[in-house]
Amino acid sequence: MSANVLLHNVAKRRLCAHVQRISLFKTLRLSSHVDNGEQKREESESTLLCTLLCKRSSYYQTRMSRSSHFSYLKTGKKNPSSLHSNPTFCQQCNSYSISSRNTLSNISGSESSQEALPTPNTNPSVSADPRTFQRCRPDYSNMTHDISQRSCTSNLNEALLILNKVTVLKNNMGASDISSFLHKLSQIPIKDTAVVRRDPRFSMLLQYSVAIIHTFTLQQLLDILKAFVNLDLPRSHSILGSYEAEFCEQASEMNLHQLLLAADLWRCLVRNVPKYLKKLHDNVSQNLNQISPPELVQLIYIIGESRGCPETLVKSIESLLMRHLNELKPEELGVVCLGLFKAQTSLSERAVQRLVDRSLVVVQDMSDFGIANVMKYLRFSYLDHLPWLEAMGVEVPRRAPQMEAQGLMHIILGFSALHYRDDHVLLAVAKQLPNVINQCRSKDAAKMLWAYGSLGFLPSQCPDLYPSLTALLRERQSEFQRFPEHLLTGLLGLAFAGLFPEDLLSLALSEEFVDRACKYQELELNRDLFTLDGTVRLELPESTIPRLNLAVREEVTKQLWDFAQSEICQKLEVLEAESMLQKLLGGEMFVRKHMILPHLRSVDLEVHLDQNDQPVPVSSGSFQQELTSQNWEQKPSGVTITDDLLAQLTNTQKTQLEPFNKSLQQPVPLRVEPVRESVFSVGIDLTDDLLMLLTKSSKHSPHPKDSKPSVKRLAVQVTNRNHYCYRTKQLLGLHALKRRHLTLAGYRVVELPHWEWFPLLRRSQAEKLAYLHCKIFSYRDCKI
Repeated sequence: MSANVLLHNVAKRRLCAHVQRISLFKTLRLSSHVDNGEQKREESESTLLCTLLCKRSSYYQTRMSRSSHFSYLKTGKKNPSSLHSNPTFCQQCNSYSISSRNTLSNISGSESSQEALPTPNTNPSVSADPRTFQRCRPDYSNMTHDISQRSCTSNLNEALLILNKVTVLKNNMGASDISSFLHKLSQIPIKDTAVVRRDPRFSMLLQYSVAIIHTFTLQQLLDILKAFVNLDLPRSHSILGSYEAEFCEQASEMNLHQLLLAADLWRCLVRNVPKYLKKLHDNVSQNLNQISPPELVQLIYIIGESRGCPETLVKSIESLLMRHLNELKPEELGVVCLGLFKAQTSLSERAVQRLVDRSLVVVQDMSDFGIANVMKYLRFSYLDHLPWLEAMGVEVPRRAPQMEAQGLMHIILGFSALHYRDDHVLLAVAKQLPNVINQCRSKDAAKMLWAYGSLGFLPSQCPDLYPSLTALLRERQSEFQRFPEHLLTGLLGLAFAGLFPEDLLSLALSEEFVDRACKYQELELNRDLFTLDGTVRLELPESTIPRLNLAVREEVTKQLWDFAQSEICQKLEVLEAESMLQKLLGGEMFVRKHMILPHLRSVDLEVHLDQNDQPVPVSSGSFQQELTSQNWEQKPSGVTITDDLLAQLTNTQKTQLEPFNKSLQQPVPLRVEPVRESVFSVGIDLTDDLLMLLTKSSKHSPHPKDSKPSVKRLAVQVTNRNHYCYRTKQLLGLHALKRRHLTLAGYRVVELPHWEWFPLLRRSQAEKLAYLHCKIFSYRDCKI
């Protein structure tokens, strides 16, 4: 024992003397090694070790990129000090734009060389731990790594002695030595791991491990991977590639628990290992009948965190899930929904129905995190599970005062996606949001604005809701540099509610922002910009807000029209309405099927009537040409009334006073008062249409209240149930916005609602014509 103490003291003195010599040498040339005001990395590393023996805490600095990840996996919370080093919250590019399932388009060595998984959400508002389910059963201990159980039986002094042994033993180290050294190093406190990682002797140890990597047993490989997790090894570290390859080679010798454990460890390292996961999936496919409920839940968790499930495995997972469904505990049901949502994996409607049925049975025992996960998967599956939604009408108001911002956001976003409006839920969340508004990212604020606006939640119902979320968008403007879609989503939600913050609209339609947004072609942000531009044009015609250039508007209009022609225009209910209107009004010329307001991305049937309610042919030009112009003013049009024209109209002789030089003769404009009957006993009758042509103003007012038009423009809309809140007659935000814009543009909206028009599709032609006649020529409700 005395020999061991002597060896320990000698090694300690040698280490200190060695580091002091290096420190003295570095100090002599310190002034020549300054880069941008900081000492170079090797200087700080060489001088660090000696002083740490006396005062370690003075030299420890937190690594935010990964140390916060440890804290998150253990407690679900991020170190508050991290907020000072990262002014913006980590967000994923997840556009929830105006496009949705029922609109025109659908609204998923070095670090750069490693395609990393999405990092865990480190928002300090998220207190839920996504790995809590792993504590539901003891079975998980064999296939998961619980960082909360990490032991700290060693200290930094012992770690430095171990590293010194590495320099002594060098190539004489065997597999058991390296595995033991790494295991002991991983037991030091988290705050000291950065010192070990930066030590060159640690890098030497890793290189020696790679040299004999094929000699490690499976258990030793797993222990080493656990050590890497506990030491907070960066996911981009070059050494991990060698270990990934070795695990792929050893996969055929591993049982399912070992495969799942290794996958969980790779997840803790936040490293993407697609080749290894393929080995795991192959093993699962070959041993389906041996998979137990916890193994299934852990598999779905891994699939979700890796953001992908092979199509060949989906049916097998669904079958296993249905087999073990009643055995799953509340938190396990929540993580199953989360995993399927993250992997964008669609189960059959019957399977989703049963999954939510089971969740409903245990909803009172489910955490807020689990409930939010069920709502996520319902949103993805687009399943209107009415009993669950009704249960949320009780659970959410009860839980809302204690819920965090992101959980509230997912609840409301789920209700919006399913078009389900429950005022008890909306009000409960709206009252809680101002209390947690500082926890929100711009992404959360944008999605909540979208959701509330889509469901027609009025600003008067909760006066603090919209102002607080709008103020947050202003505070988080720096985030729009990376996530421009969040600003557009929030502004569209505000527009649905009739709110138009001009400063934010000016930012969104500025040339710089438009150029940046249009680079994200996969998000189709130009369509959202187009909708905002058209909204500004109609709602704020006198404002100085920038406008999209003509080229962008024409490009988006063409894209939308091409899609509409192949989809919306071919729907049976639209074709039948067009055909019946043509028969009712007397021909194809009286009905035009097109996008009256292209920025609202839908097709209507345009009809014109004169003052006597007689149909007037609809020209190929339409109101959308006015929208594509740079302003509301039009060039002077119509016919100039000259003496020659008046003589022709009245069948009289021209005046005999001829100018001396006919080439200098100018037409003399005359004012003609509009009348409803023939002015002269001979010549041409001045009808309403002719008078409108002759006296056409040089400017057109976009607002019908400014002047009474001689031609009434009708917009006939064929609506369906996806235009309304679930089982109500309340229009969703986008469609309510369209009604308002059509009115501002001078149209009378004639709706053929689905509850009236769809049953008529099976009736006789006479009944359809009678219904349409009532709709077109009467303002009264038409009974069917």
